[in-house]
This record gives sequence, C-alpha cells and structure tokens, in this order.
Amino acid sequence: MFFLARAVARLGDTMLPVALAAGLLQHGYGAGAVGLAMAATAATFAGLVVFAGVIADRFATRTLMIWADIVRLGTQALAAALFLADHVVLWEICAIGLVNGAAGALFQPGVASMVPRLATDVQGANGAIRVAESVAQLAGPAVAGLLVGFATPGGVFAAHAATYAVSAVCLVLLRLPPPAPDSRPAGHATAGFRADLVEGWHEFRSRTWLWGVIAVWCLYMIAVWGPTGPLVAVEVVEEHGPRAYGLVNSALGAGTVVGGLLALRLRPRRMLRAGALALTGFAAFPLSVGLGLSVPLMAAGSAIAGAGLSFWGVMWATSVQTQVSPDVLNRIHAYDVAGSLAMMPVGQALAGPAAAALGAEHVLIVSGVTSCVVVAMLLAVPAIRGLVRVDTPPGPRAPAPGTAALARPE
Repeated sequence: MFFLARAVARLGDTMLPVALAAGLLQHGYGAGAVGLAMAATAATFAGLVVFAGVIADRFATRTLMIWADIVRLGTQALAAALFLADHVVLWEICAIGLVNGAAGALFQPGVASMVPRLATDVQGANGAIRVAESVAQLAGPAVAGLLVGFATPGGVFAAHAATYAVSAVCLVLLRLPPPAPDSRPAGHATAGFRADLVEGWHEFRSRTWLWGVIAVWCLYMIAVWGPTGPLVAVEVVEEHGPRAYGLVNSALGAGTVVGGLLALRLRPRRMLRAGALALTGFAAFPLSVGLGLSVPLMAAGSAIAGAGLSFWGVMWATSVQTQVSPDVLNRIHAYDVAGSLAMMPVGQALAGPAAAALGAEHVLIVSGVTSCVVVAMLLAVPAIRGLVRVDTPPGPRAPAPGTAALARPE
C-alpha cells in the first residue's frame, strides 16, 4: 500500500509542472507567472518542513499524511475547476500553491519514518520505492502532455487531484504494526513545541556524519545541481532542439531506475562511502553537455548520472532511517530535507549570471569538476566514510525524567 501510494503520488507531482505551464500560458501569462506559481509551493514547503517534523513526532504520522493528501485533493480539484471554467487568476493559483506547500511539508516527514516501521529490509524497501518513483517520473510528463493535447490543462489538474485520493486511500488501508509501548517519548506533556524543535536540532547536530553530509550538500546544490538543470536545458535545446533534450532527460530518468535496481542488490558495509563513490557518476551529466559531446554521448552521461544519484539517494535514506532513533526520526528527516533544499534556489539563481560572465559551457564544466570535489569532501570526513551499516533501526530512547509520553493512536 505504501509503495503504491508513493508511486502514484510521484506520478501526479511530475504532471503538475506541465499542467501549470500549459494552463497559465494558454490564459495569457508568461514564464514569470509559471515560475511564481511553482515557487509558491516550494517556498512554503521549505519554510515549514522543519516545524512539520516536530508535529509528526508528537502525533500519529499516518493520520497527518492522510489529512495532507485530503487537503491537496481539495486544492487540486479547485484548481481543476478554475481551469475548466476558464477562470484563472494568478493570485488564486499561487494561493493554492501555498496551501499545497504547507500540506506537502506536513506529509514529508512520514515518508522517512514509515519505511522502517513497514519493512524489515529497509534498504530493499527504499530501493523499490526509488525505482517506482523513477518510473513515475519518466511517465508523468508524458501522461500530462497527452492529457493537455487531448483534453485541457484542467483535466491534468483533475488527474493530479485523483492521485492524492489514491494515496490517501492506500494510507487508510495500510496495516501498521503497533508501536512499542516506550516508543512515544516525543510528545512530552511538559515539553513544548519549541523544546521539541530544539531537541531535534541537538539530535541533528550531535551526529557528525549527518550534518557533515548536509553541509557538503549545500555546496552541491549551489555549484552542481542548481546550475546543471537550467543550463543543460538551455544548451541542449539551443544546440540540438527540444527532442534531444527530451532524450537526455529520459536517459537521466532511466538511469535513476538502474540505480534503484542496483541498490536492491548491492549491500555495502559502509553505505555512505559506497553511495559517495557512485555519486561520482553525476559529473558525467554536466561535463558531457559542457564539453559539447554528441547527443548519444550526452544521453549516456545523463544515464550514468541518474544511476549514481539514485544509488546515493537509497544509501543516504537507509542510513538515516536505520541510524536514528524512531522518536526523533521525523524531526531529523525534516532538518535533512530543509538543509538539502535550502541552497538549490541559490544555485538556480546564480546559474544565469554565471553563464553570462563565463559562458554556459564553462559553468557546466565547473559543475562537473565540483561534483567530484564534493565526493572527495564526503570521503574526507571519517564519520561519513566510516559509518557502518545497521540493518535494524535502533530502539527509541528512554523518556527524559519527569516527562510523560502522550499516546499516538494509529
């Protein structure tokens, strides 16, 4: 049920950019309006996800996820109605995006904490989910394009709303194992919201391998991931046309499927070391474009990049889920997500000025080289490269003296 919920939700999320772009452009808005509508969701999500991690650790995670899906079902149904009625006002679409971002923030912490509760093989479960999400990411834009062509953008929004309905139903039908009697110390009767937020920060800061990866990842977002996306799109489309860009993008998605399948099979003892070495492959993506290679070679480079990034993602997610106590996992995951995404808009914003000053090809070459530098930085930290895998998630910590655990009915 959880596997299906994640796959269907990912399919819907990858349809949304196509629906927004087509719908707003048809109603006379420009690229700036499309970017503003997307930014409304992303900014709200990034700003609230840390607080959502505290809420998820204090209450029933599945219940919060179901309500988040129900809220997004309603907002996307409203968006579908607006587009189908040809009543499209930008501020209304942005307001819907703000609500979606808040609901997404409330949903996100449970993505990490549910996996170790449901699966004895946490790495295998993460690998399977990564494969499903990758396939959905490949199919989503194509499905959205067909719906826009044969129906209207409003139809895509309606389909997107339906994916949240499917996700909510799957979560309702989910059979969860009962939580251990001592696994609920996060919702202390005497501890307030701020205290839980501070506790989550201390737990995050106390793990060198955890904050070390996030710190290095900030550089990765600024210098590698942020500029690679927009600059690759511009370079490939201008030099070879949109079909070539579609091929390169599809190869990237196919590579992520391969990386997920490899993560199902390979069981390295030091997961972050193996994941970092695989991440070296991402350099092939910006380098192949920056060096002006042929379209087949660029597609091969993007496939290698997707496989490396996907394998790293499974190793990282599994490490967090198996090394962190479940009573703080939602907060730790929220700090992880917030830290990982914080610098991406900076990298995207700097891509244009950097390309204007140095040339897009040179910026992409620098991004490829920096990708290898990031891997070297990860491997240079003993706590990261030496972290030994744990296949069974740790038990919950004992409650602090003088506190009483609140029941969290599932």
